Amino acid sequence: MTMFTGIIEASGTIQSVSAHGSNRTFRIESPISGELKVDQSLSHDGACLTVEEVNGSIYQVTAIEETLKKTNLGSWKAGDIVNLERCLVINGRLDGHIVQGHIDTIATCVERRDLEGSWEFSFEFPKAFSHLVIEKGSICLNGISLTLFNVRKKRFSVAIIPYTFEHTNIRNIFPESIANLEFDMIGKYVAKLVR
Repeated sequence: MTMFTGIIEASGTIQSVSAHGSNRTFRIESPISGELKVDQSLSHDGACLTVEEVNGSIYQVTAIEETLKKTNLGSWKAGDIVNLERCLVINGRLDGHIVQGHIDTIATCVERRDLEGSWEFSFEFPKAFSHLVIEKGSICLNGISLTLFNVRKKRFSVAIIPYTFEHTNIRNIFPESIANLEFDMIGKYVAKLVR
């Protein structure tokens, strides 16, 4: 099982997008491309994709139809910035929370507030997932491990510190932007057992 932590390692810039049947292939430039290997798992805005090719500072991945249906990857275009994280090394620190890279659904930004030193974002998501969010719980949003607050049936807020704002693509999220969500894995197992 591939695991991530939700601590973003680098940003990548999409160089090109091409369609192949129902799939989309992305060529991405990043500062970690030279360290990647073919067949390696890499989180892209929280979605785990397999590296297919590496050529200097550019590598290639493909998203299949199922991934495109559940994520915001179908709207990616050349020039977009994506959050990247390589999978967890077993002897490494778990600074965020356990993340699989399997997107559960998408959320829509409904509010962005600049608090002059931090930022607050509010998102709406499908009500069917409301049992998976709790006040002060964890969520993975575009691959970023964050803490929830102001949790309601289909809405939550997250607070963003300057480092995260400057080093991830959350700075490009505004009202009506779509983000990928992965709910806490442990919470999902507990919810299933309780049901």
